[in-house]
Amino acid sequence: MTRTTPSPERARLAAALRDLRTRTGLSMVGLADRTAFSKSSWERYLNGKSVPPREAVRELCRLASEPEGRCLALWEIAESEWSGRAAQERRSDTPSEAPPTAPEPVPAEASAPVSRDDTRAGHRGAAVAVLASVCAVVVGGVAITLFLVLGQDAPRSSPSSPSPSATGPRCRGAACEGRNPMDMKCGVGPQTLASHRTASGAMLELRNSRTCGTSWARMWGTRIGDRLEVTADGRPRSAEVEDQADAAAYVYTPMTTTRSGSVVRACFRPASDGEEECFESRVR
Repeated sequence: MTRTTPSPERARLAAALRDLRTRTGLSMVGLADRTAFSKSSWERYLNGKSVPPREAVRELCRLASEPEGRCLALWEIAESEWSGRAAQERRSDTPSEAPPTAPEPVPAEASAPVSRDDTRAGHRGAAVAVLASVCAVVVGGVAITLFLVLGQDAPRSSPSSPSPSATGPRCRGAACEGRNPMDMKCGVGPQTLASHRTASGAMLELRNSRTCGTSWARMWGTRIGDRLEVTADGRPRSAEVEDQADAAAYVYTPMTTTRSGSVVRACFRPASDGEEECFESRVR
């Protein structure tokens, strides 16, 4: 799931990663030798063609002796944009209904001949209409003047602030149960509770949103058929790598409601004959 033109968020992250790579003095081959990621993967990450896994950013920071904070903050922003756009693109693939066609104009009926008496009556009607318009203008002007004069001392109402749903998450608590964390904007700035690398090389993370009151799990570096299940206070939620596009991106489980002290547990079931791997963490 790569895109040819990096977004501003990915461009900023890629620039920071390129600076770190320069400081290490390592080539792409050197990065591949010193980390768990291939040369072609590093080329995509440093060019902004795809968002690297969190672990790749951490390994590059370690090689450059750079504190992780700034780069991980850039990564969170880029990863949220990347995942949110992917969900939007999937929704846009659904064909929408065709816009309603405008009704055809109805031809006007032919006007009947006008007699001289009708013409005089029309002139009188026009004069009355003009007089009424003049009166309306005068009355309207007086009303506007009074409004401006009397309204100067009236307190002005403050502009309404944007509703929380316009900028914040789209759900909270039980309303988020079973929903996609990226679609509901709960995946913006989440807390990583725990990470785990599987025997097959897939990376897993337990995530939590204090704002939404939910937790979920995600996986990457996976294979088609891999499954991930998360359980906490609510019912189990699971996700599966269905195709190659999923295998090349992050795959998220639906959310489950949690609160401070909840134990969140994730179990990975590989598509191969490997054993199930589980790990857990407590919401802080």
